[in-house]
Amino acid sequence: MSHRNPRTRLATHEVVNQSAPLEDVNLFAADEILRSACAWSGAGAHAPRLRAFGERVGSAEAQAWGAQANAAPPALRAFDRFGRRIDEVEFHPAYHRLMALGLEAGVSGAAWTTPACGHALHAALLFLMGQADYGVCCPMSMTYAAVPALRAEPALAEAWVPRVTAEAYDPRVIPAPEKRAATLGMAMTEKQGGSDVRANATRAEPQADGGYRLVGHKWFCSAPMSDGFLTLAYAEGGLTCFLAPRWTPDGERNAIEIQRLKDKLGDRSNASAEIEYRGAYARRVGPEGRGVRTIIEMVQLTRLDCVIGSATQMRQALSLAIRHAQGRAAFQRRLIDQPLMRAVLADLALDVEAATALAFRLARALDRADDPREAALARIGLPLAKYLVTKRAPAVAAEALECLGGAGYVEETPMARIFRQSPLNAVWEGSGNVIALDLLRALAREPDAREALVGELREAAGGAAGAAAEAEALLSGSVPEGQARHAVERLALGLAWAVLARHAPAAAADGFAARRLDAPSLTLGAGGPAIDEDALIARATLAT
Repeated sequence: MSHRNPRTRLATHEVVNQSAPLEDVNLFAADEILRSACAWSGAGAHAPRLRAFGERVGSAEAQAWGAQANAAPPALRAFDRFGRRIDEVEFHPAYHRLMALGLEAGVSGAAWTTPACGHALHAALLFLMGQADYGVCCPMSMTYAAVPALRAEPALAEAWVPRVTAEAYDPRVIPAPEKRAATLGMAMTEKQGGSDVRANATRAEPQADGGYRLVGHKWFCSAPMSDGFLTLAYAEGGLTCFLAPRWTPDGERNAIEIQRLKDKLGDRSNASAEIEYRGAYARRVGPEGRGVRTIIEMVQLTRLDCVIGSATQMRQALSLAIRHAQGRAAFQRRLIDQPLMRAVLADLALDVEAATALAFRLARALDRADDPREAALARIGLPLAKYLVTKRAPAVAAEALECLGGAGYVEETPMARIFRQSPLNAVWEGSGNVIALDLLRALAREPDAREALVGELREAAGGAAGAAAEAEALLSGSVPEGQARHAVERLALGLAWAVLARHAPAAAADGFAARRLDAPSLTLGAGGPAIDEDALIARATLAT
C-alpha cells in the first residue's frame, strides 16, 4: 500500500532506488496474457464487465483489504458471554468487503446465470479476484462448485440454487431462507482417512420427516461460516452425500460444533475448522450409497478453480517481479536490463502462459460439455492440469520472490502471502499421488478420454515436438504405479504445449516446448535452449 508523500530525506540517508507498489492498475485491461485467453475462450464477450472488475480488484483500496484480512485472521466464538453455544466465526471488516466485492461481481454465480461461456467468465472473474486476496476465493469456489451436486436432489436445488447463485453477499448469521444470498462450504475428510473418504466413520440416521441426523466429525471443514455444508456420511445404503445447513427447519442452530480453527501456513484470511456433528440435521443429496458419484462433478469444478487459483498466484508473482525489476537498479543498470534477470523473468513467463492457457481451455471445455469430446477432455484435462499447475506454483512463487531479494521476504509485500498460499491447491481434494493414481485408473477405463487427449495433441500444429506420439506411447500399455507421476507429468506438459500451440504467440509455445518438454532444467532461468525473452517479457508486463 502506498502512502501520500512519504519522507525520503531522513537524518542519516536518502531513500532512493525503490520500485512502486503494484496498485491502482486495471488487472484485466493491463494484462495481455489474460485478455488473450478470454478472447479465444469466449470470456471476452464479457469484456466490459471484466474491465470494470479488473479496475476494482487492482485498486489500492482492494489491495489494502487483502493485506488487512490476512493480518487479522478469523477468530472462533464458540459461546456467547452467557455460555450459550453459538459456533460463529468473526472476521476483520476487510474480509467482508472482499467477499462482497467478489460475490456481487458473480465469481460464484456467473457460470450458472450467464447464457453463454459462463465457466470461462467464472475463470476470468476468479483469476482477477485472487489478485486482491485468494483466501476469500475458497468459499466463493465451493459455492460455485456445489451447484451440480445440489441438482442431484431437485427439491434442494429449487430452494438452494437461487441463493448460492445470487450476485450478492449476506454475512448475517440467520437461516438461509431469510437471506439475500448464501454460501456453501465442504466437510468431507476425517482424521483417520484424509483423502480416502470411504474410510469415513460419520453416520447418518434417517428421520420421520425425510431428513437425517449426523453423528461424527470432520477434520477439515472449509469455510465454517457458510450457510450450509456438503458432507459425506454412511447411511444404511452406504456412503452418501448430505447438505447440513447452519440452521434447522424450525429455526434452531444446527448441532454442528466447531472444535477449533486451523492455524494454517497460508490462506489466513479464510477460516478452516475441525467440527463435530452432534446429531446435526441434514438432507440427503442424491441416492444413498452414491455419495462419491454425487460429488464427483463438484470435485471437477474445484479442480478447475485450483488450476485458476495457482495460475493467478503465478501471474501476480510475476507481475510483482517485473514491477520490481523495472524500478530497481543494481551495478549501474536496471534489473530489467540485466541478462540473467531477463532469463529468469522470461522463464517464469512460460509457466504463467501455460497455466493460464490450461485454465481457460478447460473452462471452455466445460462450457461445451454437450460435445462428447469436450466433455471427455474436461474429465481428463482437469486432473492433469491440477497436477501440473498446482505443483509449479510454489516454484514460480519462490523464484519470483527471489527476484525481489530481501524485500520479497517480508510480510509487508504481497509476495510473502503468495508464497505461503502457493502449496495449498496441490493439497486440496487430493495430493499429487492421489491425483496421479486416479488419472491412471480413469485413463484405463475411459477410452473416450484417452482419445480426446491424444486428439487435442494431434491437432496442435500437427503434433509437433513429438507430444502426441509420446502420449500415445504412454497410453498404449499399463503404467506401473511407481511411474504414475512421470506419466501424468508428461501428459500434462503435452496438453499445456498443445493449448499454447493453438492459442498463444510462437514465443510462448516454442519456448515452452524447448524449456519444458524437450530440455527441462532444474531451476528457472537456467534452461539451455534459446527462447524469445524480449517477446515473453513484453507480453507478461502489465500495461500501466
